[in-house]
Amino acid sequence: MANVWSGVTIDCLDPVRVARFWSALLGREPGPSPEGWVYLGERGDPQPRLVFQPVGEPPTGKVRIHLDITVDDIDEAMTAVDELGGRFTGERHDYEEGVVVVMADPEDHEFCLVEYYG
Repeated sequence: MANVWSGVTIDCLDPVRVARFWSALLGREPGPSPEGWVYLGERGDPQPRLVFQPVGEPPTGKVRIHLDITVDDIDEAMTAVDELGGRFTGERHDYEEGVVVVMADPEDHEFCLVEYYG
């Protein structure tokens, strides 16, 4: 049996708005999607596709899984997230190998920007 990671699904009150944020941040275009949903990428793409699923209730509590986005310049990436409608949560971790900042998208889904040194 071949197991392949094919995607990540994110629950959203407004899938179009959240997908637009992630599409701009990652440079991934929407692919064929069922009504009300938005897929970034298509099945079989080299990267797992991101799926934005409509739900009727806002999140409650911290989600226990998140995306890490590797960037070349942490400050530029943080500015880009802010300009796209996301925000910095105030959490930053500095390590010998690099820096990690915790960000949130327009619906407060947390993710990390990671800049590796060297």
